[in-house]
Amino acid sequence: MAKELKDLTKRSDNYSQWYNDLVVKADLAEQSAVRGCMVIKPYGYAIWEKMQRQLDDMFKETGHVNAYFPLLIPKSYLSREAEHVEGFAKECAVVTHYRLKNAEDGSGVIVDPAAKLEEELIIRPTSETIIWSTYKNWIQSYRDLPILCNQWANVMRWEMRTRLFLRTAEFLWQEGHTAHATREEAEEEAQRMLNVYADFAENFMAMPVIKGVKSANERFAGALDTYTIEALMQDGKALQSGTSHFLGQNFAKAFDVQFVDKNNKLDYVWATSWGVSTRLMGALIMSHSDDNGLVLPPKLAPIQVVIIPIYKNMEQLAQIDEKVAGIVARLKTMGISVKYDNADNKRPGFKFADYELKGVPVRLVMGGRDLENNTVEVMRRDTLEKETISCDNIEQVVKDLLEEIQANIYKKAADFRASQIREVDSYDEFKEEIEKGGFILAHWDGTPETEEKIKEETKATIRCIPFDGDKTPGVCMVTGKPSQRRVLFARAY
Repeated sequence: MAKELKDLTKRSDNYSQWYNDLVVKADLAEQSAVRGCMVIKPYGYAIWEKMQRQLDDMFKETGHVNAYFPLLIPKSYLSREAEHVEGFAKECAVVTHYRLKNAEDGSGVIVDPAAKLEEELIIRPTSETIIWSTYKNWIQSYRDLPILCNQWANVMRWEMRTRLFLRTAEFLWQEGHTAHATREEAEEEAQRMLNVYADFAENFMAMPVIKGVKSANERFAGALDTYTIEALMQDGKALQSGTSHFLGQNFAKAFDVQFVDKNNKLDYVWATSWGVSTRLMGALIMSHSDDNGLVLPPKLAPIQVVIIPIYKNMEQLAQIDEKVAGIVARLKTMGISVKYDNADNKRPGFKFADYELKGVPVRLVMGGRDLENNTVEVMRRDTLEKETISCDNIEQVVKDLLEEIQANIYKKAADFRASQIREVDSYDEFKEEIEKGGFILAHWDGTPETEEKIKEETKATIRCIPFDGDKTPGVCMVTGKPSQRRVLFARAY
C-alpha cells in the first residue's frame, strides 16, 4: 500500500488529525506563507469549480446575475449599521497606508508615513455596506426593483485559530445581495435561496441537511432573520453549511436607499443577502470520507472514472491503449469525466492507492487476460467492492453505477444522521447526551440568557429552530418556563 495511506491517521484515533492529513495528502490544500491563509491546490480547486459551476447555474435559473464589487471598503461605511460593525469589528483587516519606501538605515522596506490614507479601508469581511452604497445610485423607483445580484469573491476575516477550508483568514465564497419593493418579496427571496442551498447540499453533495431559522444570538450581524442549513459530520459535530439573511430595511436606512412605490410614496428598500463558501469543501470531506481517503459524490468528482492498465510489455500496453480508447470515447459521450492513466513512471499499486485516496468514484482496470476476454475489473470507491464485467455496454453500466454510488453515499450519511438525533427533556440528560455528539432536540424558553447559559456550561449552541419536525409545546429543560417547540442543539465547528 502507498506511503500516503499508511500515514493517514484513522478517524477513530484522532478525527481532527485525520481531517488535516486528508486535506494535505489528497492534494486539496496546504498552509501558505501568510498566517491563517491557505493555498488551494489544483485538485481541491477542481472540486470547488464543480461546486461553483453547479451553484452558479442554480442561481441563474432563479433569475440572479453576477456582478463584482470592490475588495476595499471605507471604514466609515461599516460604522453606518451598528449591529453590523459590532459583529465584524474584531475580524477586520485594515489598510492604513498605500506606499512602501526603503528604510534609511538600509534594513529593508518600511511603510511610508507620508502615504497615510485619508480614510482607512477595510478588506471586505462581507459586502453589504459597499453594495448598498452602490445600490443607492441604481434605485429610484419600484421599476428598478428587484435587483438580484450575486458575486463570486474572496473575503478576509482575521481568524486566530484556523483549519484548512473550515476556518481561514481568507476564503472564497459567493454572496448574493438582493433589493426588493416589499417585505414579503424579500422574505420569500431569503427562503428561496436557502432552499437552493439545501437542494445543492442534498442532491449534489449527497449531504442531508436540516433547514431552520437561527436564534437571535446566532443571527447574522444586521439581519432580522437568518435562515440556515445544518449538516452533521461523522464526528458528531454540526457544520453550518449555508445561510440566507432577511435584512429588512436596515441597510437601506443606513445608506438612505429609498424608492418611489406604485402609490407614488417614498419607502426604504427591503434586502436580503446569502452565501456559501469553501467551507463546503470541509463539509464534503467530513460527511463521506473514510480511513482510505476521500469519498466523493460522483456529481462533484473532477474525475468520475479512472482507467488503469496492467501490462507485461510495451506491445501489450499498445493493445490495451487501443482497446481503452474506445471505452473512453463511449464514456465521454455519456457525459462522464474519465482519465486513462497509462503513465509508466508509477506502478499500478501506487496508482490504485492514489486514486482511492483522492476519492475517484469508479476505477476500471484492464490487464492482458481482460484484453483476451473483452472484460474489465470495476471497483466502486464508496464500498470498495470489485467485479469483472464485459466491455460491451460498459458506458451504460458505469453511468448506472455512478448514479447508484451518488444515492448510496447520501443514504449512508442520512442513516448516520438519523442515528444521531435524540430528544431530551431534562438539562441533566442534555449534559450527558451532548458528550456523545450528534443533534439534540430539546425545549428552550426563547431567551438569550438561557441560550448563553447552555453554551457556557456545555459548549453546545442552538443550531437552528427547524422548519419541520415536532412543534408540540413543552417546558424549557433549563428554566421550566413554557417553550413553543423543540430546537436543535449541537456542538459545532
